[in-house]
Amino acid sequence: MLNNQDSTTDVSTESGRLSGNMGVGELAMSVLAFSSPLATVAGTMPVLMMFGGNTAPAIYLILTALLLVFSVGFVAMSRYIDKPGGFYSFVTEGLGKPAGMGGAFLALFGYLFIGFFVPAFFAVTMQSFVETTLNGPEIAWYWYALGIIAITTLLAYHRIDLSAKVLTVVMALEVLVIIVFDVAAFVQGTGQVAHDASLSFPAITDAGLGLALLFAIGNFFGFEATVIYRDEVKNPQRTIPRATYLAVAGIGVFYALAAWAYVAYFGSDHAQAAAEADTANLFTGSVSALLGKLFNDIVVILILTSALACMLSIQNIAARYGFVLAKDRALPGLFGKVHPRHFSPYIAAASVGVFWALATVVLALLKIPAETIYPVSSGSGTFSVLLLMFIASVAVFVYFLRRRRRIDLPVWQTLLAPLISACFLGFVTYVAITNFPELIGGSGALSWVFLGVTFGLFVGGVIYALILRRNRPDAYARLGHQQP
Repeated sequence: MLNNQDSTTDVSTESGRLSGNMGVGELAMSVLAFSSPLATVAGTMPVLMMFGGNTAPAIYLILTALLLVFSVGFVAMSRYIDKPGGFYSFVTEGLGKPAGMGGAFLALFGYLFIGFFVPAFFAVTMQSFVETTLNGPEIAWYWYALGIIAITTLLAYHRIDLSAKVLTVVMALEVLVIIVFDVAAFVQGTGQVAHDASLSFPAITDAGLGLALLFAIGNFFGFEATVIYRDEVKNPQRTIPRATYLAVAGIGVFYALAAWAYVAYFGSDHAQAAAEADTANLFTGSVSALLGKLFNDIVVILILTSALACMLSIQNIAARYGFVLAKDRALPGLFGKVHPRHFSPYIAAASVGVFWALATVVLALLKIPAETIYPVSSGSGTFSVLLLMFIASVAVFVYFLRRRRRIDLPVWQTLLAPLISACFLGFVTYVAITNFPELIGGSGALSWVFLGVTFGLFVGGVIYALILRRNRPDAYARLGHQQP
């Protein structure tokens, strides 16, 4: 006699659909893993504080409120688009198949590049830890990079439930460490004179506000996963909305408190200067002073596991984009295969790992330093996903505008919230374009190259869809994951 899971397995195998059993907590943890909490608090947050100072906590809260507004339209549309294609399906439904394919190209490129920053970041961190803390041998960075790629690819190859369990454990440890830091910072401060921990809201005229928003918004990326995993969660109609709101609100409040802990530790008037003086070591230096070297060593180890969790989360998302595009016949059918035992997109997941491994080998042969790789990779990938979010918010607005008389939902959910989020994301996208060198840590020439590539991807996707419409109408009809 078959149990429920066996029955689901048979259906998944026969239909070529993915299968899983994630609940609200596991799905929300997968989103949190994308932002890599420890790496964010130790790496991105000090950069944000360089531009925002004691307004950093408020910036996180402002972003949380605005992305919750975005989530209103996002969740409303997910009720009508019951397909696991993420923003690709949303853009297709709202703006048409050519725009949807352009969005798919942005997503695939964006997640591949964001994910590729992790092996280089992990390698540099691990190399320093082994040589400095453990007094171990000198090992070239690319061996560490290839090692973490092998581990995440093995996990992504298996059923999503395994990845979810690993991510949940790692996230719990990270969150615990950051909470300990928060409490210590609020209680002890620097041990000098009492510091003012008051917060300020940024003024619209603040010179660094745009860049602060730009660096902070990347910490929220990944909540698209709540719809990408539609076929792999329990009761998607209930799980997806709950996980989306929980992830966005939880991430925002969690990071706002961590930023406030920095302000409490250094003082409201000194936080920005401290971040400018020692951006790279702001967190580890604070942890050492507050909690001792042993705790700091534990933090470094957890930063390494945080990088692994982040990379695994991104690899799972990128693999599912490849899987959906293959099911829609926009990519070779090989990438759309489901593993007969793990019910995962194993070919797509392995292909992402192979791509990262080959890129690592090529860059190692070209003798490009790892420190150069991760800002360019992360920054260019972040811009691709940001541009996709802006296009998706426009698509949600247009989708409901065209159907406003047939959909029985409040106007603020279907039109007002998407319009507000589109305006906000359009502003942040503009800031990203005008400050692209700062985003990728590169020169003006390099910025123009990656900007050109990013917009070229969207245009290329549109052209590819038009070619499919002319030469392969059956494949064109499936775009947006609209055919069974």
